[in-house]
Amino acid sequence: MGRKVHPVGFRLGVIKDWQSKWFAERNYTEQLHQDLALRQQIAQELANAGVAGVDIERSANRIEVTIHTAKPGIVIGKRGANVDNLKTRIETTTGKKVKLNIQEIHQPELNAYLVAESVAEQITKRVSHKRAMKQATQRAMRLGAQGIKIKCSGRLGGAEMSRSLWEREGRVPLHTLRADIDYAQVHAHTTFGRIGVKVWIYKGEVFNKPIDRSATVAAPAEAPRAGAANTRSGKGS
Repeated sequence: MGRKVHPVGFRLGVIKDWQSKWFAERNYTEQLHQDLALRQQIAQELANAGVAGVDIERSANRIEVTIHTAKPGIVIGKRGANVDNLKTRIETTTGKKVKLNIQEIHQPELNAYLVAESVAEQITKRVSHKRAMKQATQRAMRLGAQGIKIKCSGRLGGAEMSRSLWEREGRVPLHTLRADIDYAQVHAHTTFGRIGVKVWIYKGEVFNKPIDRSATVAAPAEAPRAGAANTRSGKGS
């Protein structure tokens, strides 16, 4: 199970949180496609800013967008000009007031998406895939990762037949729900075709995030049968 399912989706509600937080009844489809368009717009406009993720939280009349980036200076711009322009464009797209938060990623080498983007970019620039994978693995382990696994699939090196290569170091326990595993998948577009890059990074186990069971209602106890008490008392007499 742990090897087949998405590592982040497998841990949602346990140690991972959702990237979109809102509730809708009739206009669910509209808001879902709006979220997808927002993420695509941010990815295109901030392609060089090292954006690893976008969290969207909706209220009645406002949308709160949190951008996780390794280069907050590029996103904010001089005197906040870039972030103000981006906020205006998002408000035009959604038709609602937008609160824009910028959250810096202090260690890009431990973010699965940024590592996958780096490996894919190097492959696109004709750098050896083995060298790119090895360097990314060593950097992650040096900065405190407990395990990392990188997989490249496709016509590696321009070979006639596609294949898959792995680079592993440390341990990546996919079946352990409390294991904090970051996962990402990126495509590298080369002259030989598209090459897939997958990255798993294990950062340790999470124990201090309890599950909220306040909404759980205990089932009522089953009432004893009428003759059960008499039968037991008869045996003891």
